Amino acid sequence: MNAPHPVREFKHHGLVADFSRPGVRFERRPARTPDGKVAEGLYNAWITLDNPSQFNSYTTDMVKGVILAFRAASDMRDVNAVVFTGAGDRAFCTGGNTKEYAEYYAGHPQEYRQYMRLFNDMVSAILACDKPVICRVNGMRIGGGQEIGMACDFSVAQDLARFGQAGPKHGSAPIGGATDFLPVAVGAERAMAACVLCEPFSAHKAYQMGVLTDIVPALHVDGHFVANPLVETERMTDAYGRFVFGEPKTGDALKDGKALLARGSVDLSLLDAKVEELCAKMLLTFPDCTTKTLEELRKPKLDAWNRNKENSRAWLALNMMTEARAGFRAFNEGTKESREVDFVALRQALARGQAWNESFTDGLMPAVRRGQ
Repeated sequence: MNAPHPVREFKHHGLVADFSRPGVRFERRPARTPDGKVAEGLYNAWITLDNPSQFNSYTTDMVKGVILAFRAASDMRDVNAVVFTGAGDRAFCTGGNTKEYAEYYAGHPQEYRQYMRLFNDMVSAILACDKPVICRVNGMRIGGGQEIGMACDFSVAQDLARFGQAGPKHGSAPIGGATDFLPVAVGAERAMAACVLCEPFSAHKAYQMGVLTDIVPALHVDGHFVANPLVETERMTDAYGRFVFGEPKTGDALKDGKALLARGSVDLSLLDAKVEELCAKMLLTFPDCTTKTLEELRKPKLDAWNRNKENSRAWLALNMMTEARAGFRAFNEGTKESREVDFVALRQALARGQAWNESFTDGLMPAVRRGQ
């Protein structure tokens, strides 16, 4: 018999020895072949945003943790693929932490500019990972969450999840990746509607648009999985011949869907199985050939991202003195029923020549409109 090869002493190419940070979990889970057998000595790295009480929105420390976790996973010689997800079943990520934005960064453009350096590095770390990156969409993927999700190579979602942008509704512009990635994925018109109107859309709609690799049901009712009952999941057409697949139900159909939703529970076992299936398929490929394929296919996203990220960073910083300052404060100080400024009053005031100052921003808050 041939003697086993000695284990080589490897150099450490990571930035830090301890890459753990609050709010970000890192796990190495055994990799499995398509028939379910453990591939001894091989793993899939799971990076989890762990801030469920705030819908897994990322704080400054969490952004650092994601950067370091992706760098570490990329360097790990025994890692097959990276799974990027969120804790719980309500949200993958809803973007930046608006409490932190409102209470620390609002009105401080220099500080936000430094924060945006970290954010840009987080997106770049995902796009530069030497391993395939799968976004496991366990719930809402909104705003910056949608942007870091689209930076991933694959996205698999449970079909109760919602997607969309929030920028122009909350004082920002979706230039942390959405304006770069969405036109590549769905075309200019659909990207325009998603980014400007900020209307959320279903997982079924996202799949039909080409944003997702696959979707699976998560609602478990009476021992069976049921497709999202709040949206049209059949390939139907309306009176104009337009597809309504993935569009919200209305009337009695919506009422019945809500009742069915209330009877069931969320079960992500099918989502986990689909993610494992995808990881297993990638296990049966040449690793370097796979990495090169990823690099080539990422180029359209990377070209747009690298062309725009620095001037986007500068604009976002300066915007913290005006609309972002108002929008993030309104979201943080408002209630579930009212988290937006009075857009009509804002536009009327600006048309009259109103300057941005502290009293003007204060007057736009939802509490002022409620007479509190």
